[in-house]
Amino acid sequence: MNLQSTKTLTNGIEMPRLGLGVYKMTEREETLQAIDKALKVGYRAIDTASLYGNEVEVGEAIRYSGVAREDIFVTTKVWNSDHGYDATLRAFEVSLKKLNLDYLDLYLTHWAVPETFEETYRAIQRLYDEKLIRATGVSNHHEHHLEKLLAKANIAPMVNQVEVHPYLQQDGLKAFCREHKIAVTAWSPLGRGGVLNDPAILEIAQEVGKTAAQVVLRWHLQNDTIIIPKSVTPSRIEENAQIFDFELTPVQMEKLHALNRNQRFGQDPDNFKFDF
Repeated sequence: MNLQSTKTLTNGIEMPRLGLGVYKMTEREETLQAIDKALKVGYRAIDTASLYGNEVEVGEAIRYSGVAREDIFVTTKVWNSDHGYDATLRAFEVSLKKLNLDYLDLYLTHWAVPETFEETYRAIQRLYDEKLIRATGVSNHHEHHLEKLLAKANIAPMVNQVEVHPYLQQDGLKAFCREHKIAVTAWSPLGRGGVLNDPAILEIAQEVGKTAAQVVLRWHLQNDTIIIPKSVTPSRIEENAQIFDFELTPVQMEKLHALNRNQRFGQDPDNFKFDF
């Protein structure tokens, strides 16, 4: 594996295994610089969402990067208040306009809003049929959400983006996704930094001569999980990409697997509430 390594989705599309997440990047210049740095380092995927309020900057950074549009995998998401069939189609148009792109590589339902997530995904299928997106997907969906979609879908979701890190390993969900050929992307792959002082992780970091963050990101890759670590710090963006020159041993992988405690740093898809 290397920085340009991809995972082949069910329709043959190649999705980069490492991308830059841009959640909470709200300062314009900082956002532009972070994306520019990531693309210069060799990242080829940017993950945003309508909620993040930075789709304009993402599109701008891509256009001025000098990297061909077709070489960059762009993901965005429809927010909860825009769910439903018609509303999702309208929200997509708004996102596409803000990004100033002709198409998106991946469009996701951001959360499984109980009354509307099935209709939202039906709209995403239509966007795929119309070739406005190259791949379909969802975010924050448990197995029972996916089962409902799979029962009706003409096109199964190709990606499920969920919270995954050493303290929340989601083995059951990942097994379900593997069975149905749904690629798993980890948002907050470092547990919002909450796992980085774990003694077991620090011990492995010392053994391999890497940082705790690099160890965790490498663990994700060896578990066949796509990762989108977020950072605006140039040195951190570079550091997060330096995970292809070492490999964790089976013993080290098992030590990390033993850290699971089903601990969330974000909200539970079965019980989420946003007050803004």
